[in-house]
Amino acid sequence: MSQQINLFNPIFLKQKKFFTAVPMAEALGLIVAGALLLNWYAAQSVGELEKDAEAGKALLAKREQRLNQARVQFAPRAKDAALEAQVLAAEAELKALHDVSSVLQGGALGNTAGYAEYFRAFSRQNVSGLWLTGVSINGAGNDIGVQGRAMQATLIPNYIARLTGERIMRGKTFASLDIARPDAALPTAGAIAAAPTAAAAVASPFVEFNLQSTPQEAAK
Repeated sequence: MSQQINLFNPIFLKQKKFFTAVPMAEALGLIVAGALLLNWYAAQSVGELEKDAEAGKALLAKREQRLNQARVQFAPRAKDAALEAQVLAAEAELKALHDVSSVLQGGALGNTAGYAEYFRAFSRQNVSGLWLTGVSINGAGNDIGVQGRAMQATLIPNYIARLTGERIMRGKTFASLDIARPDAALPTAGAIAAAPTAAAAVASPFVEFNLQSTPQEAAK
């Protein structure tokens, strides 16, 4: 009977040394170099930041100095009583001018544009067989009176329609219109003696009209 004896023991194998002195020294050198490089970079960054901070402080100091100089140069001045009084007087005068302009534009003082345009309107409306004997315009053109004669009474409404169509007459209305045919002058004594049958008055060949923007009773 045979028996095998195993004489192998792992402790007798050659062990590999991973952390020897040389690699550890190299690793330590790398760590020290990296730390030194990082320290140098941090020092450079801090130096740049310090320079920027110093430049900012200098700029801020200059601006504060300029601000103080401006405050001294442009210090608030005391109000000038005379100048303030002049400003108040000018404002009062300007307000008075505005009030006067409002009154003039409102027509309270009458027609400030004159009456020439009214007479141009009358001259443009020329109706054959109708003529004017009198025109009256009062105030701001709100009170207008027209007197005239016409060969036929039917010409008067046409004339009024054409007259109110003028730009200056727009918006104006006439309150009263009187039309009458005046009697002719009575014959003289010699004419009566020569022609007794012609002693009666003869009717006039034309009619007279009186056109008023306001009733005559109110105007009186």
